[in-house]
Amino acid sequence: MYKRILLSAAMVLAIVSCSSDKDETESEAEINKTAIVGTWDATELTIDNETASDDVKFGKQILDFLSNKDCYIITLQFNEDLSAIASNSANYVEVNATADGLDIPCPTESDTNASTYTFDGETVTTIDEDGEELAIGVTIDGNVMTVDASDLDIPNFSEDGQLIFVKR
Repeated sequence: MYKRILLSAAMVLAIVSCSSDKDETESEAEINKTAIVGTWDATELTIDNETASDDVKFGKQILDFLSNKDCYIITLQFNEDLSAIASNSANYVEVNATADGLDIPCPTESDTNASTYTFDGETVTTIDEDGEELAIGVTIDGNVMTVDASDLDIPNFSEDGQLIFVKR
């Protein structure tokens, strides 16, 4: 499970791209390096509806439903001290049938993993408690971070597509 959370964090970080201008000043480079600091909530999964499996489509619907209720099942936190925490509630999602249709309550449990990280403005490299290293490219545009979902090992979220995170 820890590897899944780390892979999730790594995926998120895999798609961050920053300016490629060669005239970038050191202060701009520092701003890009600190753009990752904060708490990021997965709010959307973009997929190709024609090629995605039914499981991934259902996972997207669940993520959309819960995000609309301000319930976030995948959260990444990057701290200034270069520590990181990944929280994943995907394994605790329950779908209940009611007289009015399906209901999906916000999970109260999650799996949490801690690691350290470095960020160069384009790639986040995490090192977990077992010393395993994972490098992930991410794209950050303001308060939106995009990660290639195929880099994650989260059930129903790991096919081709992009996982979108929004900074709190």
